[in-house]
Amino acid sequence: MLPTLFVSHGAPVLPLIDSPATTFLRGLAATMERPTAILVASAHWETDRPEVNAVAVNETIHDFYGFPAALYQMKYPAPGDAALAQRVLGLLAAAGMPGSVDTRRGLDHGAWVPLLLAYPAHDIPVLQVSVQSHLGPEHHEKLGAALAPLRAEGVLIVGSGSFTHDLRGFRGQAVDAPVQPDVTEFANWMDAAIREHRREDLLAYRKRAPHAVRNHPTDEHLLPLYVAMGAGGPDAKPEHVHSSAQYSILRMDAYAFH
Repeated sequence: MLPTLFVSHGAPVLPLIDSPATTFLRGLAATMERPTAILVASAHWETDRPEVNAVAVNETIHDFYGFPAALYQMKYPAPGDAALAQRVLGLLAAAGMPGSVDTRRGLDHGAWVPLLLAYPAHDIPVLQVSVQSHLGPEHHEKLGAALAPLRAEGVLIVGSGSFTHDLRGFRGQAVDAPVQPDVTEFANWMDAAIREHRREDLLAYRKRAPHAVRNHPTDEHLLPLYVAMGAGGPDAKPEHVHSSAQYSILRMDAYAFH
């Protein structure tokens, strides 16, 4: 059975730079069996209640500005899967989280940037499910748990966010600039909590983790982690499959839940 994944997608320019995170994502597909479809919970689609996109071919959404022109030329026209979208909605409804289908939305950069690196042929159906930032980590753990049956159907469930996301700390640093101490302290605490299955600490990370609010001024970039953990199941074995940093403030860590 496929693991569930949490990946840090970093800045939109990730496909244009050489970095440890880029190398990791380019080799990711070779570490797993090929999925029948990919369902991404991205930090960049926030809604009041769960939504799933269902399109014939995914539009590539360039939801950013001020980046190199080459980035806006990149496309990831992966097919959608309307039947799978209905399956997702059914699972969410059965868990008490009714949602709806969006028949127009394509893939935001939280989805297509890591997938462009991991599955460049864009020949696997891709869907997105939205996050509800106002409902916090426990809601997203439950959302992931509701989607867990999809794993037995060959669907790769990916939470795409950022292990740290203090963009206010960006001052034009180089991509390989030394990591700020508060970033390291927060990431180390989170890693230990994940590996040690400290669920209550993780759900209350904003109060318990050092420098939590500084590294995540808002919740949305860490919530996909809880989707991945929930979909992995309560007995899942976490594997820290990648660790690196960019621009001194963005930890690019990734986890697989087996």
